[in-house]
Amino acid sequence: MPQLRPGATRRSVLLAGVSAATAIAAPSFAQGAYPNKPIEFIVPFPPGGGTDALARTLAEASRKYLPQSLVIINKAGASGGVGWAELVAARPDGYKIGIITVEITIIPHMGGVRFTSDDVTPIARLNADPATIAVRADSPIRTIEELLAASRKAGPEGLKVGNAGPGSLGHLAAVVLSDKTGVPFTHVPYRGAGPGLLDLTGGHVDALSLTPPDMAAFVADGKVRPLAVMGAQRIASGWEQVPTLKERGIDVLVTGWRGLAAPKGTPPEVVAVLRQAFAKAMQEPALKETMLKLNLREGYLDQPEFRAVMEQDNAMYRALINKLNLKV
Repeated sequence: MPQLRPGATRRSVLLAGVSAATAIAAPSFAQGAYPNKPIEFIVPFPPGGGTDALARTLAEASRKYLPQSLVIINKAGASGGVGWAELVAARPDGYKIGIITVEITIIPHMGGVRFTSDDVTPIARLNADPATIAVRADSPIRTIEELLAASRKAGPEGLKVGNAGPGSLGHLAAVVLSDKTGVPFTHVPYRGAGPGLLDLTGGHVDALSLTPPDMAAFVADGKVRPLAVMGAQRIASGWEQVPTLKERGIDVLVTGWRGLAAPKGTPPEVVAVLRQAFAKAMQEPALKETMLKLNLREGYLDQPEFRAVMEQDNAMYRALINKLNLKV
């Protein structure tokens, strides 16, 4: 038993000892420190697509590294623009963050939104993957060459090629493919990948331009057949036989990414907590397994490197959109 100070009681000394032990055992998140309430996590696409699946798995994996949960809020529309408008307008306190995709560097240059990629604070890039073009499994079209030939024969409007919305990566990819080959397409926008996939399998469009994760489940179930990917190399997870456009003599390279962002002006110390938590969550086996199943190619980048990629893509897509005179 420790010696008592003058005026001290055994009870006060014991309580002091308990308090000290509690302080030592306390978690690193002190009371009142960020985050001390749930964080709203905006997914700017409808449930059912690859981005939504990634967000939900990430939210679950982050439970070990954040003292509060991430609450998924799907805000679909305008190729991500509806959700990002809400993110940009949110209070920059770290309690509303969101998934961003490469489209945030595309759609501002096409009009229709009042923000740019400079209006968010990047946290980290989660992955990178190429655009791809696919048909339903029972389509007579089996190669990219057959798709182009069929679209030429279809007349001046060409075949109907769906995408996840005006200004989406898939939309831009199909436009670039059309411009490069001189083959016409009728571009059919949807409110996200899910509705487009349902219409493709239902025979309402002839082809669909998305990313591999968006259609991975449909490909695995034998409902959709990818014709080509628009990356520099083939991808894995059951897609090894799908050629690149470059292999087929078409010089088109269109790639995208998914990442995390907070409103502009979010304090660096808050962003630092999120960067650390998500970097650890991305190493969780369950998340890695989900990414593999969805054919989400790994491509994690921390904030500085991700910011540089965003700036580079913003400049590239601005020039391309101006050249092709694309507007929504």
